[in-house]
Amino acid sequence: MELTVEVVSDGPSGLLQNGGQFIALLLKLLNVKKTIEVGIFTGYSLLLTALTIPQEGKIIAIDVDREAYEIGLPFIRKRENESSFDFAFVDADQANLKNYHERLLRLVRVGGVIVYDNTLWGGTVALADPSSSHELRQFAWEDMIEFNKMIAGDPRVDTSQVALGDGMTICRRIC
Repeated sequence: MELTVEVVSDGPSGLLQNGGQFIALLLKLLNVKKTIEVGIFTGYSLLLTALTIPQEGKIIAIDVDREAYEIGLPFIRKRENESSFDFAFVDADQANLKNYHERLLRLVRVGGVIVYDNTLWGGTVALADPSSSHELRQFAWEDMIEFNKMIAGDPRVDTSQVALGDGMTICRRIC
């Protein structure tokens, strides 16, 4: 597997060591060979995935960075990619999580897994009013609450939300 990554980081990854160990274990348990990552941030989960999946494995990573977007887009648009991914990891803007979910359900095979990072949003998803929380957490609070409600009621996936890092929601596509 050839991996070329340029990472610019302005802070620590939300995917902490325990979350990374958990993702690596999931990748091994599921025998993942083909994965897609939406949102790269520091590149930690991308590198972790590259080091965990088999040598012949394939990773497609997309980010809002225009250059990364241009590189990844043709692969995503290919029809042959429909229902062909074993695993997806999403660490991207909360306002678009519903959109990512719909697209990933078409890209990830039945039985495949989609993991969404930061779904506890600093614990603010449990608050009736986020005004006392950090300003950054207030920004996408409503989007995260709506996403969590949507995922919990989606009959196409089995879900589990775990308190690793800033929260992860694991979805197994069932249809």
